[in-house]
Amino acid sequence: MAEHTKSEHIKPEYIKPQEKREERLVRILSKDIEGKMKLYAGLTKIKGVSWTFSNAVCRTLKISKNKTIGSLTEEEIQKITDFIKNPKLPDYILNRRKDIETGKEKHLTGTDLDLRKDFDIKKLKKIKSYRGLRHAAGLPSRGQRTKAHFRTNRKRGSGIKKKNTEGASKVKTYEGMKKLK
Repeated sequence: MAEHTKSEHIKPEYIKPQEKREERLVRILSKDIEGKMKLYAGLTKIKGVSWTFSNAVCRTLKISKNKTIGSLTEEEIQKITDFIKNPKLPDYILNRRKDIETGKEKHLTGTDLDLRKDFDIKKLKKIKSYRGLRHAAGLPSRGQRTKAHFRTNRKRGSGIKKKNTEGASKVKTYEGMKKLK
């Protein structure tokens, strides 16, 4: 029989399913997150969850931030999902404070956040506020300078014209050289 050293030690079969589980994708609030990621960073992949909010979720639910997402149990995933949908955190961590319609503090994630943002911009355009007019014109609405920046997809200015290539091609030909002499 051959002797095995520590580096050649064969791993038992019962460890392999755990490794495969960490490679899987975990679905939290309709977002697939890689199982190898740490919980703290993985939660930020969900639209509407910031680093601060992710940290608050980990601390409130008393789950280690360094735990990988693939190693979470179904109960922990459900707890995280329920908490993100209805967080009990201070108002300054939430992303929709003093909602225009209800006046309450909310936290929106995923498609709810996208829809609410679009509705807010449409409302600003409808009432023709300054911000709404800037959104309609495709210009910045927060006071940035626009002389040199925000010029993408604009037509060329009147001072910038394309050079005429026909005149340059005549000079290069033999006949054009005769005319120049």
